[in-house]
Amino acid sequence: MDTNDMMGEIRDANLSYLMLAQQMVRSDKATAIFRLGISGEIAELLIGLSNAQILRLADTNMMLTRFRFDDVAILGMLTNYNKDKNLAQSHAAILMAGQPIEEIQ
Repeated sequence: MDTNDMMGEIRDANLSYLMLAQQMVRSDKATAIFRLGISGEIAELLIGLSNAQILRLADTNMMLTRFRFDDVAILGMLTNYNKDKNLAQSHAAILMAGQPIEEIQ
């Protein structure tokens, strides 16, 4: 994969993420804040973005998302469940709820 292809993939991923995030926040702000791991301020900014702004933001040269799984145990629960997938997801959600939200610094 060359650089142009990679940049196109990043742009597509960013656009999909931003559109989904905006839709989630508009639909149910509290749940979106939890699932996206964002602050209320970022949620408000997402709501206010125009389509042109979303397109410009998506066209950056870096991914706008990142793994929220800084904890190996949480990632392990989500990928290596043996018996009950729903129980593993619920347990991971409980652990993630205790983590601080992302802040832009």
